Amino acid sequence: MSDIQRASRERHRYEDLAGFVEDLVENGTLRPGMRAPSLRAIAHQKQASLSTALQAYRLLEDRGVLEARPKSGFYVATCRPSKFDTPAVSCPPDTPTKVTVPSGVLQLLHHAADPNLVPLGCAIPSAELLAAGRLDRFLARAARTRGKQYNIYTEPRGDAALRTEVSRRAARWGQALNPSDIAVTCGCTEALSLALRAVTRRGDIVAIESPTYFGLLQVLESLGLKALELPTNARDGLQVDALERALKSKPVKACLLSSGFNNPLGSSLSNAGKRQVLDLLRRHEVPLIEDDIYGDIHFGPDRPIPFMAIAPEADILYCSSFSKTVAPGYRVGWVVTPRHMQSVLEAKFGLTLCGPALPQAALADFLSSGGYDSHLRRIRRVFADNIDRMSRTIERTFPSETRVTRPAGGFVLWLELPEPVNARVLFEQALEQDICIAPGDIFTTSDRYANCMRLSCGHTWDKRIQNSLEILADLVHTQSKRA
Repeated sequence: MSDIQRASRERHRYEDLAGFVEDLVENGTLRPGMRAPSLRAIAHQKQASLSTALQAYRLLEDRGVLEARPKSGFYVATCRPSKFDTPAVSCPPDTPTKVTVPSGVLQLLHHAADPNLVPLGCAIPSAELLAAGRLDRFLARAARTRGKQYNIYTEPRGDAALRTEVSRRAARWGQALNPSDIAVTCGCTEALSLALRAVTRRGDIVAIESPTYFGLLQVLESLGLKALELPTNARDGLQVDALERALKSKPVKACLLSSGFNNPLGSSLSNAGKRQVLDLLRRHEVPLIEDDIYGDIHFGPDRPIPFMAIAPEADILYCSSFSKTVAPGYRVGWVVTPRHMQSVLEAKFGLTLCGPALPQAALADFLSSGGYDSHLRRIRRVFADNIDRMSRTIERTFPSETRVTRPAGGFVLWLELPEPVNARVLFEQALEQDICIAPGDIFTTSDRYANCMRLSCGHTWDKRIQNSLEILADLVHTQSKRA
């Protein structure tokens, strides 16, 4: 056999081996974040040399299928390459807008609560994925042993033990919180509302990402605030230069940004980008309201660093909750603000006075037990896998012009469909097929995103969800052809 023939044969062997491993990834046998078979194991299994196995893995690393970790081996990449582009950078109007939330939001919330529909609409994780059983036991024990103690009004700041646990967790990523600077709220929505009430007045302008969570738009509308939507990249988050132009030209009174993963884009600013934002806001004396509700659901090894951890001295009101990770029904969130706590507490007194004591006590016990961390590791793997499976199905079935986000955390996907497709029409058509989705026009105050939709990946992947995506793809293809 000539040298050329040997080289050709060897090339085919490592390409075949690479194809075998790639098939394991494609069919879900190897999932994002999982360790790939060792070089020795795969070489033995496929009767190849170690050098051939290494060549195959290096090829898969070049393709973005595997990633090498020093002294650990090869792992399935958490952000694999896609044949679809990511959505274009948003281009909202550069003028403040009086917020009027589309009527479709209430319709979506109504249908999202229907157990007969495939739940691709609202970003609420399914109960079976959350630690409902363990948390219920903590709740029952607290009620049994200290029921009378917790059948009272808490102080407006909330349960002291829970606030201590929240501050302990924040210390892990370098965020030094004083429990007295934390106020427990009815979910993150109330936290955002209290933060806005503390630093704005009716008619003020608030700078936000675009697209943004429709619940935030509802809060802005209820407070009579104007929204200034800023261009946002599906990969890198807020366009900082657009924020700089806005601060120079308009009387922005507050800036509201996600520090973990934007809903619906799943994007996140780099630490350098966050420092740029903080410097701009400091120079223009504009407070930042930080939404970190998805921060704990990261697929990479490191949690996104909150703005407040980067600049503890800055004028920041930090908001989060347990609704996306462990207990949506408990409605327990919090707001952190050393500067504006008095205003927050006064606003809270006028709204809810205080939150229910028993759920707060149960969550405090759950956090102190150490169960939360193992739970987070599990749901991160599940959500990353769900996103990967859904993305693969979309790539296989939707039109090639479709653009899809590739989030590094959270559990939602944002799809930009071919221009002729109207997501509002698609929403109605999907309901007829017992499928609930979120049309893109509810994530903005303007007339943007009519051809976009958000899909939730917060439920266990099964044949029903896969079939629903295939039905949605057929509906999209049909709309495209008719146009």
